[in-house]
Amino acid sequence: MAFEYPPEPKNPVDQLEVNILHEDDSNKGLTSEQASKLLEEYGENRLRETKRITFWGLFFSQFKSILIVILIVASMISAFVGEFTESVAIMVIVLLNALIGAKQEKSAGDAVQALKNMTSPYAKVIRDGVIKEIPSEGLVPGDIVQLDTGSLVPADLKLLNSVNLKIEESSLTGESVPVEKDSKAFVEDGSPLAERINMAYMGTTVIYGRSLGIITNTGMSTEIGKIADVLDEKDDETPLQKKLNALGNKLGITCIVVCILIFLLGLLRNMPVMEIFMISVSLAVAAVPEGLPAIVTVILALGMKRMVKRNVLAKSLSSVETLGSTTVICSDKTGTLTQNKMTVTNIMVDMKEYEVTGTGYGLEGLIKDVTPSAGLDYMMKAAILNNDAILDSDQEGIIGDPTEGALIVMAAKSDYNQANIRNKYPRLSEIPFDSDRKMMSTSHSIEGQHVMFTKGSPDSILEICDRIQILDDIVAIDNYRDQINSIYLNWASNALRVLCYAYKEVTSKDISLDEEKNMIFCGMSGMIDPSRPEVFHAIEKCHTAGIRTIMITGDHAVTASAIGREIGLLNGTDAAITGREIDKMDDETFMGKLAVTNAFSRVSPDNKVRIVSALKQSGHIVAMTGDGVNDAPSLKKADIGIAMGITGTDVSKEAADMILTDDNFVSIVVAIQEGRVIFSNIRKFVSFLISCNIGEIALIFIAMLLGWGSPLRPIQLLWVNLITDSFPAFALGMEPEEDDVMKQKPRNPNAPIIDKKMTVSVIFQATGLALATLLSFRFGFKINPDYANTFAFVTLISGELLRAFSGRSETKSLFKTGFFSNKYLNLAVVGSYVLTFIILITPALRNIFAIHALSPNHLMIAFGFSLIPLLFGELSKLFKVRN
Repeated sequence: MAFEYPPEPKNPVDQLEVNILHEDDSNKGLTSEQASKLLEEYGENRLRETKRITFWGLFFSQFKSILIVILIVASMISAFVGEFTESVAIMVIVLLNALIGAKQEKSAGDAVQALKNMTSPYAKVIRDGVIKEIPSEGLVPGDIVQLDTGSLVPADLKLLNSVNLKIEESSLTGESVPVEKDSKAFVEDGSPLAERINMAYMGTTVIYGRSLGIITNTGMSTEIGKIADVLDEKDDETPLQKKLNALGNKLGITCIVVCILIFLLGLLRNMPVMEIFMISVSLAVAAVPEGLPAIVTVILALGMKRMVKRNVLAKSLSSVETLGSTTVICSDKTGTLTQNKMTVTNIMVDMKEYEVTGTGYGLEGLIKDVTPSAGLDYMMKAAILNNDAILDSDQEGIIGDPTEGALIVMAAKSDYNQANIRNKYPRLSEIPFDSDRKMMSTSHSIEGQHVMFTKGSPDSILEICDRIQILDDIVAIDNYRDQINSIYLNWASNALRVLCYAYKEVTSKDISLDEEKNMIFCGMSGMIDPSRPEVFHAIEKCHTAGIRTIMITGDHAVTASAIGREIGLLNGTDAAITGREIDKMDDETFMGKLAVTNAFSRVSPDNKVRIVSALKQSGHIVAMTGDGVNDAPSLKKADIGIAMGITGTDVSKEAADMILTDDNFVSIVVAIQEGRVIFSNIRKFVSFLISCNIGEIALIFIAMLLGWGSPLRPIQLLWVNLITDSFPAFALGMEPEEDDVMKQKPRNPNAPIIDKKMTVSVIFQATGLALATLLSFRFGFKINPDYANTFAFVTLISGELLRAFSGRSETKSLFKTGFFSNKYLNLAVVGSYVLTFIILITPALRNIFAIHALSPNHLMIAFGFSLIPLLFGELSKLFKVRN
């Protein structure tokens, strides 16, 4: 049965007393009080998500393992045949393990959900007559929303006006071609969704133009809400989790095979069937590392939370993993490598240069010695009218693009008021800026004549101009091109960002691309966006870490080269390569240039994709920054797409894997550093857990082979597993950053978790653990056979706890890392020792755990043996193994 689109919804807005926005922009929108009542009535503007698993659901999921079920059943059988106390104790420990596992999984889920909530998009809405940015969940029917190029449509909207509006609706209709929208079009009731060109729908993307629309439906009442009744988000496993699952399965099978052998050996030694069965199953439960992926999730999620505090919002666990492998950062210039605090410092009008004083968005300052003229008048009007930014009422900031904000401030310093000019000469039509033309055009009615203003890059504007305004005269521009270019290049060489302005009279208020020609040049401005002072050292840090930094910008090659030299990307006479030069290169030539060039200018979206593709083809792991609609392809192409949180469009944020909340390059370096720390810590606790498990299996297996019986009872094995697998292992995942983490080369993402280096370490530590416990067991046996299990129990627990301190670094001695600098490990070890001592000194607990009271001297001897695993752990660091 073919899918039928639902009819156009009946509009709840019809019931509201809301002023509809007309061409004069006089609408006030909803009041805050109205919005609050409507939010209460219609609910939040969000789609329902799959119901999250409750804590108790997570708790019961811990019992999915067949080994756990067998152990519980065996414990119940053992209780019925007389071993009641030990059986109950075993089940209590199993329940404690399940509670800890559920708590860890819930903490991870809560952390990831909190991060998802932080990535929810914002929308520009008119409330109380003022444009505000609010979380899209707070939108209600009747709200008036502003859509710009790059916006995600936050709800279903009836368009009130539209300017060259194109919306990509493939997420809703499946149609890949963007739909041209028209707010004035008449659409019949019941028209298919794809033909409703006067509507915009939740989840679609504005790829061109701008519009204002009034919300008709929100949340599950939207079209996308009706089609996808429940948003089912499946949490995919990260590559690391998949590797650990595979590793866990292999180790699990090996452990179970060895446990079966132990069971058979016990039968050959005529041990009681139930006893050896319980030992075998308990050892399997303790040794199978089924909890590795869950702990990794917790560590990754906690790492993501730490990154948020450092201005980096990772949208997925897998992106955190990839960070540690990054070999190249492709960074935009403006706002990332620079401060994005645009200030116009120079203007050129009437073929004369003038200095502009003042900094930032404050209005103190002036254009020195400028003479009022027709040229200045047209230039300042172009700067204000051909501009979408708004100067805040408190005059301390801007809403919109920082570059455009600087132009409004520039005009204000020449006594041109933004509000007065815009009210007097309202915008009639426009051709929005795009990265291919590098221009924007608008039309206005000035003194009864339609005038088109255009601003853009010097190259683009000079190409479309054939005349120039000098004072009150308009003359041919050809005799002035060289002088204009000379001034432009001089500014650019001093790292100024240069824009030019042009105008002409047109016959109609509606303008088209064909009219961007034969224009009159009326001025030029140069603005400074200083490099961030901390960037130079951050790039040096990247170099030390084996990470290459490449600057990719839309600015002129001279400007890009000046900034590149200032921040240490370029040396001496090195210069940026332009997008046009890239277009002329064949693949072989381009690959050669890419290998030695760290700055690219005047790049197009296709150039960016080509750069990323070539780097990946060369074997690099690429992080790419972007903020515009056209950056989405390169962000998706990169291994890690990084969007700008302040200046980035909704589209770029949606396409990215990470968002910088401060738009700062240094935050990328911090994120990579954090990614390396997280992966290093994951290696540490994986090595710790696996060596513990292998050591315990080797201990029991060797003792059985030698005919000594089992050094540990089932309940003792499970207690050791509870103590070591939970607290110290988790604490190792919280290990502070080692001081050389950014002095190492990036890791290979395809390398196995257990490489040669870790294999040597695991063998050493497992050997030390098994040897120490066997020696302690035999020493205790010689003193008194009843003491043997107690000696082994104390040595094994203490050996694993002390060895955790050695596991804090894979290469550095414990004496260099310091014993007590990881507060989480200190608490875990002290807490574990306290619990163990409580068992040792409490008669009732000693009976449950089948141990005996030891004299202080005997306890010291048992603890003395536990130093052997620590020693073996330190010895393993002396071996230099190449992976």
